[in-house]
Amino acid sequence: MLTDIWTSSLLLAGAAFAAGVLNAIAGGGSFLTLPALVFVGVPPIMANATSALAVSPGYLGSTLGFRPELRQLPLIRLKREMVLSAVGGMVGALLLLVTPAKLFANLVPWLLLFATLLFAAGPALARRASVVSHAGQGVARWRESGLLVVAIYGGYFNGGLGILLMALYAVTGESRIHTANALKNLNSLVLSWLSVATFVMAGVIVWRAGILMMLAATAGGFMGARWARQWPVHWIRAGVIVTGLVMSGAFFVRQA
Repeated sequence: MLTDIWTSSLLLAGAAFAAGVLNAIAGGGSFLTLPALVFVGVPPIMANATSALAVSPGYLGSTLGFRPELRQLPLIRLKREMVLSAVGGMVGALLLLVTPAKLFANLVPWLLLFATLLFAAGPALARRASVVSHAGQGVARWRESGLLVVAIYGGYFNGGLGILLMALYAVTGESRIHTANALKNLNSLVLSWLSVATFVMAGVIVWRAGILMMLAATAGGFMGARWARQWPVHWIRAGVIVTGLVMSGAFFVRQA
């Protein structure tokens, strides 16, 4: 645990800035924000809630960037998916709040490892989902029930959320990559903000750390959007995977 407030603040701001950069380029920012909060002494459930607050502003900018694609979709579909995402985000947040602290602390390394492996498998999953969709096996009627399940996961633990949403849209017949991305960002925004609202009402947000990290992550997202054209994405993805594995290993060691 870090006790020096300046050292802790510097670590949290640095982790959040780097998370904002990663989320803007390839995703995986929660691999940095959650461990940083735990490392400075925030209990795991409060750390997860505060981490969700820290990265939430980035979803708004991503959603606004896909407004043309969203305008082309039926309003009724957008409303239904937003409602499902909102409900799922709140249910996931409530599940987190009723999870015993010790149990969640034991789950953290497994959740980080799952999210890391999911991130690593993301391109292969997307290709496989595309093949299934083009083969006519994707059934659109399962999209909404699948969205609810993914939203619950996202409200409980945000890692790997974007990959799950993109795979869901691919296997349920959405072949337009930009449309799927637009829906992913919109529903991530809704479920993230509703889960954060639930955490706020439950009083599990560490506000000083959360606001600092939110500002740093927003700045990181802005810079990441500029750097995205300059850095090879496969290098960034490799860095995220290594970071996720290292963080998972560190949490397993803490439990030993």
